[in-house]
Amino acid sequence: MNVSDLQFILQVLGGKWKLHILTNLYFGKKRFKELEREIVGISPKMLIKELKDLEAIGILRRQTFNTVPITVEYSITKEGSSLKPVLDKIREWAIDYKVQLLKLSADKTS
Repeated sequence: MNVSDLQFILQVLGGKWKLHILTNLYFGKKRFKELEREIVGISPKMLIKELKDLEAIGILRRQTFNTVPITVEYSITKEGSSLKPVLDKIREWAIDYKVQLLKLSADKTS
């Protein structure tokens, strides 16, 4: 892996909030307020920034409906859907590693 590959990966997945956003959207389309409620601790300003970033690189789709007030829905694109197996693997690794750490911690206290 070269530096530009790593920079691109971090652009797509880096930061505190992008994985939270993607995980929420894998369950289906969400409106801005739904995302804001479900992602505990994110400010509206940061959510807007992260959604724009993900939309700019083609991972998310933003759809606006001409209602009063205007309704905006976010969904995962085909390219974004292709990330799901990667994120599932990361989750599996994290669970396994957490178990290993708990075992090490238990062994130290015994």
